Amino acid sequence: MKFKLIYPRWPKLMRQTEFHLPPHGPVVFAATLPPDVEVEFVDENLESLDLDAPADVVGISMMLTAQVKRGWAIADLYRAKGVPVIFGGIATMLHAEETLNHADAVFLGEAEGRMEQVLADLKAGRLKKRYDYLTEPPPVELVGPARRDILKRGLYNYRGIQMVDLVHASRGCRYNCYPCCVAYLGGRQFRPRPIDKAVAEMAGIDNNRLFIVDNSLAQDTRWEMDLFREMIPLKKKWCCHPIEDDPKVLDLAAQAGAWYVYQAVFDTSDKIRERIKRYHDHGVGVEGTILLGLDNHTEDGILRLIDFLMEIELDLAEFTVLTPFPHTSAYEDLKRKNRILSFDWNEYTADKVVFQPKHMSAERLQELLTHAWDTFYRTESQGMKMSTLFQQVMRKEKVDGTFRPRNRSLARQAFGRSI
Repeated sequence: MKFKLIYPRWPKLMRQTEFHLPPHGPVVFAATLPPDVEVEFVDENLESLDLDAPADVVGISMMLTAQVKRGWAIADLYRAKGVPVIFGGIATMLHAEETLNHADAVFLGEAEGRMEQVLADLKAGRLKKRYDYLTEPPPVELVGPARRDILKRGLYNYRGIQMVDLVHASRGCRYNCYPCCVAYLGGRQFRPRPIDKAVAEMAGIDNNRLFIVDNSLAQDTRWEMDLFREMIPLKKKWCCHPIEDDPKVLDLAAQAGAWYVYQAVFDTSDKIRERIKRYHDHGVGVEGTILLGLDNHTEDGILRLIDFLMEIELDLAEFTVLTPFPHTSAYEDLKRKNRILSFDWNEYTADKVVFQPKHMSAERLQELLTHAWDTFYRTESQGMKMSTLFQQVMRKEKVDGTFRPRNRSLARQAFGRSI
């Protein structure tokens, strides 16, 4: 069986550097397919989609809400040709009812141990319209190494710079943050993979630079520290979402190769200031993730927050506006109050204001988003700040003998100065 797996294109966030990471969802899904299935993967962000190439079945993997309308359009074209289409991925789960109108089947939930039955149903002509396992996650022990062999590796090097491969060590999240849909998608029970399996997968990735995509590593102190201890011999360099703010944990993380973290900066408190300093004291960079437009955000408060970001010496910052994605507390709250201004999913890119803020107009919040980007990168461009981070990781790699030289002239083009 020839299974064509498609990752629909989506627009980059305002001011993001134009590079693409290898998507995680499709390679994890591909690992759940039986060995007799031939997988062809197309990342439409980086390559053209040949609608005439033969396929027995098409799978459309959608991660982002901004991908769904494009995913539906692709599905309609294939179904018109008589090719069955199965949808999966995070955005499919968030937009399941609408997606059913464009699908032969939608798969909701985690796919480990379940795709054999789906494909058997397809072959027997009894494919169900909906396979819903959202509340029935499979044993996390079933999660195996992702199928990175389906990727066209050359597409994911940015102008001579080796980017990161994505990997996960856990699923689920015990937190239930206002703008986040993870509690709906993966449940509020923290489900760590067996550490030996997660570390073995990391060791098998032919890339020294990783992005550990877990929602937060700061969910179980003992597990977190055990994971870092086992990672130390790998000599990998990695970024991740928050690490627990504990010197013992941070010390182990640094020994294990922590490169930088994505850390939410949501206020101007000393707690945040000290947390950023502790990361830096342990040699870990920080990319601040700053969400604007919460109900406690006034115009003056946002301006003070931007000033604060300049004081705490973030290595990078990424600014977004609150976006009410379906199945989040934000969506339910704002919809109930009739404050959602648009349900055009193409606008749900986290850099467009699609709701009515509490203390200002939507237009003013949009202006403040632009002001935040302009102010933070006024004296040093995003490319230059990224260059500094890459210099740091290359120095660390040279110390432990894992540095792989790349095309340095192309690297200079990418980031604007010698690295």
